[in-house]
Amino acid sequence: MTTQIPHVDHELVQAAADVARTRCRGENHTMAAAARTGDGRIVTAVNAYHFTGGPCAELVLIGTAAAQGAYELDTVVAVGDRDRGVVAPCGRCRQVLLDYFPALKVIVGEGDRVRTVRITDLLPESYVWADHQLDAE
Repeated sequence: MTTQIPHVDHELVQAAADVARTRCRGENHTMAAAARTGDGRIVTAVNAYHFTGGPCAELVLIGTAAAQGAYELDTVVAVGDRDRGVVAPCGRCRQVLLDYFPALKVIVGEGDRVRTVRITDLLPESYVWADHQLDAE
């Protein structure tokens, strides 16, 4: 069962929508993502489409955030170009986001049904790579 978190970070959704509208061009960049960092900043990124399966916007966002010194993300959202609105993360992104940020909140849904849920609700009963890594220390 998905647990809805009461607050939707509309500023974060708007930041991703602004990037999708102004930076996504053609077939190579069709999605934008935004994340609220642990210290309250907003980091944005776009996907890098390639026929070999280039990275989604959420994955580019992880690297962009790290390059800016943000290693803790609180909330993430992806928005499609051409006013497609909020788009839920794909399966690969769900797994990577869970592995990097097990307490992450994700904004999903469309229109007036946009809501915030925990990443663990998007991948219930999943293998958590981060748990495995704790054993290695």
